[in-house]
Amino acid sequence: MRGSRGGMKTLFDETRIGPMLLRNRLVRSATWEAMADEAGRLTPRLLELYRQLAEGGVGLIITSATTITKDTTRLHGMLCIPDDSCIPAYRELTQMVHNTGCPIIMQLDDGRTGEMLTPATPTLEEMRSITREFGDAASRAKQAGFDGVQIHAAHGFFLSQFLNAKKNARTDQYGGEVAGRERFLLEICDEIRARTGSDFPILVKINCSDFEEDDGVWDACQSACINLAEKGISAIEISGGLDGSPFPPDSIPYDESVFRDFAAEIADRVSVPVILVGLNRTPSVMSTLLNTTGIEYFSLSRPLLRQPDLPNFWRASPAEPAKCISCDSCINQPDGNVCPFRKEMVGQARCFYR
Repeated sequence: MRGSRGGMKTLFDETRIGPMLLRNRLVRSATWEAMADEAGRLTPRLLELYRQLAEGGVGLIITSATTITKDTTRLHGMLCIPDDSCIPAYRELTQMVHNTGCPIIMQLDDGRTGEMLTPATPTLEEMRSITREFGDAASRAKQAGFDGVQIHAAHGFFLSQFLNAKKNARTDQYGGEVAGRERFLLEICDEIRARTGSDFPILVKINCSDFEEDDGVWDACQSACINLAEKGISAIEISGGLDGSPFPPDSIPYDESVFRDFAAEIADRVSVPVILVGLNRTPSVMSTLLNTTGIEYFSLSRPLLRQPDLPNFWRASPAEPAKCISCDSCINQPDGNVCPFRKEMVGQARCFYR
């Protein structure tokens, strides 16, 4: 078994990801709350949600996907960081979270949804512009006090599509074989590093597979993770699947921690921490994976909507599973979704059924 020098690893070990000190191995995975205003700005409801998460004891908070420019077709209530005027409000958020002893990083996404932007759409000059926009947004996040950023390359969103051999039909240097399909993601990482410095944590959330026939994503995922690790990325979060597809995918043999085999293989091939997302529900299952694979962290979405204090609860009651039953009620309400068990407005749990 893979234990620490002092014995078995636990979910409540104090660890570091780069300069960030984490009080445990539980991560709030990026979750679309649908609580920002029409301009993508923070609202009192959204600040309150993050306060509850931070006080609930999670080791690291990753914000919902935050768009990098105003000129995007955003999801309803999606956060945005398009210019420097946003920095003071985000600084209020980071200071509030830091006061609880929790680090917080911002997930960055181009913001266009569905078929609004595909790998075939942008010209080379437009791609260079998008790369610069990611750098601009990361620089603003750093100025606002975020402890790092996460690049969103999962769930069929824009960057994720480049990894998919069926979706990426480009014939230039950004298409074709794996080296071409991963190139855009690697260049964005380089731009963010150049803009934020060597000590600022950069993470990535990446699909292990889209679970489409011959999608080529697993090959691209492995190569991208190895190359990102060599570039000094701070951690890799492994997810999978597409919005609207069966979850877990039919080919997955697990009911919990469903992408464990993919994450474990990546962990064996890179020297940076690997975070597993996807139906993490029971401490005993996660603890076993922690001590028998190279997976170091476990991220959660819907369980933290029902129980924002779940990490504190698990610290006191490690034999209990999460109370979330994955009923999707927090997804299917049209405005300010309601968890029927929590009996209050909690926003939309759009981490694609995590």
